[in-house]
Amino acid sequence: MASSRNPKRHYVENGPISTYFGQNVFALETMRKYMSDAAFRSILEARKTGNKIDRKMADEIASAMKSWAIERGATHYTHLFQPLTGSTAEKHEAFISLKDGDPMERFKGSALVQQEPDASSFPNGGLRNTFEARGYSAWDPNSPAFVLDGTLCIPSVFVSYTGEALDMKVPNLRSIQALDAAATAVARLFDPQVTGITVNVGLEQEYFLVDEALYNARPDLQLCSRTVIGHTSAKDQQLSDHYFGAIPSRVALFMKDFETEAYKLGIPLQTRHNEVAPNQFECAPVFSEITTAIDQNMLLMIVMQKVAEKHQLKVLFHEKPFQGVNGSGKHCNWSMSTNTGVNLLSPGKTPMKNLQFLAFYASVVRAVCRHDYLLMASVCSLNNSYRLGGHEAPPAVMSVFSGSTLSKVFDAILRMEDVSEPGEVRRSIDLVSSIPEIIPDNTDRNRTSPFAFTGNRFEFRAVGSSANAAGATFVLNAAVAESLKLFRSRVDALTGKGEELDKALLTVIREFLEEARPVMFEGNGYSDEWLEEARRRGLTPVTNVPVAFQAFRKPESVQLFTETGVLSPNEIEARVEVQEETYVKKLQIEARVIGDICLNHVIPAAVNYQDILMRSIQGSKDIFGEEFKDLCKADIETYRKIAGSINALSEDTQALVEARKKANRMADMTRRALSYSTEVMEKMVRVRESADNLEMLVDDALWPLPKYRELLFF
Repeated sequence: MASSRNPKRHYVENGPISTYFGQNVFALETMRKYMSDAAFRSILEARKTGNKIDRKMADEIASAMKSWAIERGATHYTHLFQPLTGSTAEKHEAFISLKDGDPMERFKGSALVQQEPDASSFPNGGLRNTFEARGYSAWDPNSPAFVLDGTLCIPSVFVSYTGEALDMKVPNLRSIQALDAAATAVARLFDPQVTGITVNVGLEQEYFLVDEALYNARPDLQLCSRTVIGHTSAKDQQLSDHYFGAIPSRVALFMKDFETEAYKLGIPLQTRHNEVAPNQFECAPVFSEITTAIDQNMLLMIVMQKVAEKHQLKVLFHEKPFQGVNGSGKHCNWSMSTNTGVNLLSPGKTPMKNLQFLAFYASVVRAVCRHDYLLMASVCSLNNSYRLGGHEAPPAVMSVFSGSTLSKVFDAILRMEDVSEPGEVRRSIDLVSSIPEIIPDNTDRNRTSPFAFTGNRFEFRAVGSSANAAGATFVLNAAVAESLKLFRSRVDALTGKGEELDKALLTVIREFLEEARPVMFEGNGYSDEWLEEARRRGLTPVTNVPVAFQAFRKPESVQLFTETGVLSPNEIEARVEVQEETYVKKLQIEARVIGDICLNHVIPAAVNYQDILMRSIQGSKDIFGEEFKDLCKADIETYRKIAGSINALSEDTQALVEARKKANRMADMTRRALSYSTEVMEKMVRVRESADNLEMLVDDALWPLPKYRELLFF
């Protein structure tokens, strides 16, 4: 079915990418052409300082934005925000207005700066009451507006009537401010010219493609974005022949089309390739400022889904849509750079530059060690729980991989010894100059580490493919800000007592590395030995998602978020409640879907095949008499197996229904989430086993659902 479809191009652009890159974005260069210098400067000032734009300037900016958008074919505008659903939301308003009965296009500054979408139906964790619907979306001038499908989209934040964050973006913006202040203070120890820090992120996006017709024949894919039943294919990823292989023609055309649309929207995609599992692929952009990177990633997922429909394809961003093959992640490559253009996680060639690198590196790994469980909890979700801990994804316990060269340097610093070559005699460190040049990318990569250093950045590999990366980065930013703030205060205390700056820096670096020792690991993160060793080091693996959510409620987490100004106590509690509620609702949907499929699809198909077998057996008996027992031995055995599996499936499904009802009666959401994560999920596993057994017994022509071999191979 899938292979018979004729691939077509839909977004043909002639010429180099640079000739149409960003043409649908109201970028700074475009703004200059449509507004006065004063209005343009007000935007630059708002981006730089966070100051509000006055009403007069807002009206001019809105008028300029409207004129440009209409030229690009826009008829409507919307505030595009990121609610706690993890996706995006938009409410479209037409530019058209009537004045004395005559139509005209209008867009005021007040409409640009603020909208009032209904807030009551979005997840809020108790921050809003259903009868109090008011919530505000507000323009974020740090992210450029753009035109998509005839609508001017204005990136925005979303807050309650009382100003509490109802979205993923506000905490991330707060965390960036906290990290900027703390990192700038440390960077100025090395360069007084530093006045600001930028957090940079590169998000690698993995995804699956499925033929639209096959997708529509799978209720579980439609409702859960994953297959709740399905036996593994005889051939899947065992040969590793799909990884980095030639991209199928149908997929290549889809990629070219969504890349074209992405380039028009200013998304700098650079990489595309086949991933490990069949029909799994990856794309990745150039690094950019964190807010822009996350906004563009959310936009990219929208574009990919829209373009896929025109190719009769469906994009699956679910972390584990198919059992038995690799799941998908959104690897978050994270770094910091100064306003003077220096990457603070890039090793230097001089002793002082190396001290700067080591100061920031030690602060990051200390932050990761101090909040290891919280960081892993930040990527926890029902979807990601199916992926984490498997041998295609990071283990569910935190570790930091540094590489052999850095490990050698750290070991020398901790031992107060010079760094020497093998066989040489080590001597005590007296001078900072004994730290040698550290060359980036001089060691192998460790793909089993959730948080690996890769030369000039850290790669947080545990983020899920469907997630809004802000849910993880605001925790990471806050943790590193806390650590850097302490680093600066410790250095100031030592220099205040008369210690030389370089010696004080090395002292604090040593203290931070010593504190971070438990999380630093260079071996195989998939091994059972590491899990045992991690527990001995005091690291806690994530074994249950609702339990992991409680990490946000721990005193040290509350202190982290409140002292950095990232979340208030009410906002912390609200997010935990939203996480729990979302987990329960998603698993509830999956449990209902698997029950419906088994009762309405699997069992009827199995019974139909039983009838065929019975008629065959009865006919053989009528013709051959008692000889039918030998002639129909395989038929009879198959009938027995099917009957046993049908009975087991029926009983298991009923047990699942009862477990779900029991959990639903629990008023406390935390207890309900725990019940779903244990009793309900255990029953779902048993139901799936029985259903998958029947798939291998029932006539293929009678099986009602597309199988893995059809879904995973075009």
